Amino acid sequence: MRLTDYYAMLEVAPDATLAQIKRSYRRLARLYHPDLNNDIQDVRIKQLNEAYDILSNAAKRNAYDIQRLEALRRAVILDLLRRQQEKIHQEPKMTWKEGFVGFVQEFKKGLQEH
Repeated sequence: MRLTDYYAMLEVAPDATLAQIKRSYRRLARLYHPDLNNDIQDVRIKQLNEAYDILSNAAKRNAYDIQRLEALRRAVILDLLRRQQEKIHQEPKMTWKEGFVGFVQEFKKGLQEH
């Protein structure tokens, strides 16, 4: 399950102060409130309310930040594992010269055996 980015939703930085979060929430709430804008669905205001609820409460925000860090750590580890698997499955690359020299050596071994 993907973690919702509340900071992006409220258009603030992860190190934003409570005042900055509140200011951004109020600005966006006025912009997306269904009573003020008939074209907007109330889903967006519910998302903004949820984001503000999490980020305005210190305990909830700390728990959310820990979840974000864990998700980031997990993504980095999975990316490293994926890259490692790609390296394992890649054939070793050689130059034309190395290939030719190897071919000649194997050819000579074959002639010596017969």
